[in-house]
Amino acid sequence: MDLRKLKTLIDLVSDSNVSELEITEAEGKVRIVKGGGAVVHSYAPAPVYATAAPPPAAGPAPVAAPAPAEVAAGHTVKSPMVGTFYRSSSPGAKAYVEIGAVVKEGETICIIEAMKILNEIEADKSGTISRILCDNGQAVEYGQPLFIIE
Repeated sequence: MDLRKLKTLIDLVSDSNVSELEITEAEGKVRIVKGGGAVVHSYAPAPVYATAAPPPAAGPAPVAAPAPAEVAAGHTVKSPMVGTFYRSSSPGAKAYVEIGAVVKEGETICIIEAMKILNEIEADKSGTISRILCDNGQAVEYGQPLFIIE
């Protein structure tokens, strides 16, 4: 897909009420999702990433992840990647851990989905889960705190 066509699609999504657009062509697949800004992922042989200007602000600003000083004492399990945080293996399944659960080092505590791949995240320390810092289905960043283990 040529860059002019890609830019046109980004502009159309940015200026419309459409929040997500996915197009599949012979050259590959393009998905545009409008959030704070539009993000484009191309699954063609060479990935293409682009951003568009954010839409006008509507409502309160999103709350940022807590700063390290705000995170409770204990060991912090951080996200090893950018993706979507899930507490269980499927929507109807029981969560891997709850607050108060005793975990052993190497035990699966959540899943982070990145590029349609489900990555099991393991506890890097044994202890008790004292806080769960992310909501199910929440987008997470690299290094973002997920759990506190005491």
